[in-house]
Amino acid sequence: PRGERWKCATDNTEQEAEQAKVSIRNIRRTANDTAKKLKDNAIPEDMIKKLEGDIQKMTDDFIAQIDKIAAAKEKEITTI
Repeated sequence: PRGERWKCATDNTEQEAEQAKVSIRNIRRTANDTAKKLKDNAIPEDMIKKLEGDIQKMTDDFIAQIDKIAAAKEKEITTI
């Protein structure tokens, strides 16, 4: 039973982490769509590309944080 609870808890952690990543990616998509709409407002293409690069970097940073937190939580669960 104890091993089953650990397995269930780690599976739940993985699911929550994946859902958080999906949310971050959805935010990235919305932000990129908004950035592309700036082109209609006479914003230079190079500024839009830089903005999209910044959005991707922030996305990557947040995904890495989620992975780190999830790994720490899984380790915590399995070592108790």
